[in-house]
Amino acid sequence: MAVKNQYTEENIRSLDWKEHIRMRPGMYIGKLGDGSSPDDGIYILLKEVLDNSIDEFVMGAGKTIEVSVQLSKVIVRDYGRGIPLGKLIDVVSKMNTGGKYDTRAFKKAVGLNGVGTKAVNALSDYFKVESNRDGKSATAEFNQGELGNHQDAEPSSRRRGTKVSFIPDESIFKNFNYRNEYISKMLKNYVYLNPGLTIIFNGEKYYSENGLKDLLTEITNDSELLYPIIHLKGNDIEVAITHSKSQYTEEYHAFVNGQNTTQGGSHLSAFREALVKTIREFFGKNYESSDIRKSVVSAISIKVMEPVFESQTKTKLGSSEMGGGLPSVRVYINDFLKKELDNYLHKNAEIAEQIHRKILQAEKERKELSGIRKIARDRAKKANLHNKKLRDCRVHLGDLKNDKRLNTTLFITEGDSASGSITKSRDVNTQAVFSLRGKPLNSYGMSKKIVYENEEFNLLQAALNIEDSIEELRYNNIVIATDADVDGMHIRLLLITFFLQFFPDLIKTGHLYILQTPLFRVRNNKETIYCYSEDEKRKAIDKLKTNPEITRFKGLGEISPDEFKFFIGDNIKLDPVMLDNDMSIDELLRFYMGKNTPDRQSFIIDNLKVEMDIVDSY
Repeated sequence: MAVKNQYTEENIRSLDWKEHIRMRPGMYIGKLGDGSSPDDGIYILLKEVLDNSIDEFVMGAGKTIEVSVQLSKVIVRDYGRGIPLGKLIDVVSKMNTGGKYDTRAFKKAVGLNGVGTKAVNALSDYFKVESNRDGKSATAEFNQGELGNHQDAEPSSRRRGTKVSFIPDESIFKNFNYRNEYISKMLKNYVYLNPGLTIIFNGEKYYSENGLKDLLTEITNDSELLYPIIHLKGNDIEVAITHSKSQYTEEYHAFVNGQNTTQGGSHLSAFREALVKTIREFFGKNYESSDIRKSVVSAISIKVMEPVFESQTKTKLGSSEMGGGLPSVRVYINDFLKKELDNYLHKNAEIAEQIHRKILQAEKERKELSGIRKIARDRAKKANLHNKKLRDCRVHLGDLKNDKRLNTTLFITEGDSASGSITKSRDVNTQAVFSLRGKPLNSYGMSKKIVYENEEFNLLQAALNIEDSIEELRYNNIVIATDADVDGMHIRLLLITFFLQFFPDLIKTGHLYILQTPLFRVRNNKETIYCYSEDEKRKAIDKLKTNPEITRFKGLGEISPDEFKFFIGDNIKLDPVMLDNDMSIDELLRFYMGKNTPDRQSFIIDNLKVEMDIVDSY
């Protein structure tokens, strides 16, 4: 039998550095995305450049970093030592080249593989690097990794340091848009982890004196905290701990060498274990670990010699050793908490008693829920979750490696026609669909008992795998996909209320989105334009001019599966659900979902024109 696909020497290819990065960008920056998610590639590009500037600060060189993001152009200027001028081009365009291989120059740095800046260069339509040191300056410009104009070292009066400018390649990052909120959060984390560092972002100054304590202060509200933040510092380790009064789940922020390890790793596992062990020994009782950690809000930062991460994007620590003659990560963190947290609790008896009462309350609630949980789990099995409510993706069905979890998405939709259209048009590898039946319950003010008693909430919780924490969240992106009408808006609000009430860390960590779908389709024989507003419709009509056909989509079910492939594929438009730290979650829910109040009536009246404009467009 003849072999159809021949395999010869002609099939063997050798790629240069930039070709490989451009062909397999996911290996270097994770997922691509359009900027609607904080872990999209355009933010990883910025982070890779920033990491080098942060490493300069850590090494005692340069206390200020300037960041500018205007439309698609990014500029990062530090005042560190500057890249050695004779190696400027090699450092940004030659793989396995960099100063991080020499621990004499960089200790406990984030970027150790000499890859980050090369990836930024290769994936940028325009890239420029400038280094200033020893009274001289050199520059090099690139287009998609190809060297263009460059200037060798010549005398200069510029302050020392490095300046990198780049514009991500739109052929790779389609329809991308930087969101300042995500950049701001990233930069704030950098200053929390590096007290004394100043970062200026588009003219706004970020600075921290109290490290991780400032981080927890930023993301929480005083009225929500059970007790003042416990802040502990040691050599190569810093910890901040508190408990929330109303939050049901655990919330952690973990860092290694200044890198936000959003997927945790050995240090976070060790911290959670050490926290439980220390509390048990302090109170002399073998409390359940889930009762001790329930409602905890904490942050941990450690510094490790030559850390090993599980991917180039450095979101999960794989190292088990601290390096430098220190014990393992697990032993080091355990010894630190055993001494410092135990001492703190002995010196602060009132806080210790508040923690004790919180544990006892959690224990009581767990026992009350235990029977209901068992019934709920049995009900979930009987409901045949994976066939009736959830159309899962191949990542979770075991057909694909789970390292693609970063790209997984769950669409939550209502109605058979809408869920049917999305199911038929989705990417079965990474996109799943959960079908609601009617409007969800308004869960405001209810206890977590309702999550198990309400079939919709119980099955949704099971589908997401978030019963006790979001650490094993099955989908990186949770997308509410409802009709763009009053009922659809109401369903959105009810679902957001559910997540805010019981799983706020899903929103805090940037996992929840609203799917934007077009309101209109304007087309003629040559072109089709999808419009998301009245203004876009008018512009489309002007563009097509002669007798365009205008279709108003009244619901998701009216959009054919073939068209839906366009809206949930590369051209997907997502609005992230984000929290304003100026208002606590309890205040937010009380305002929007509680009984009518004069404040809300005034809000509705003040915004009536905007609301009516929206309704009129429906």
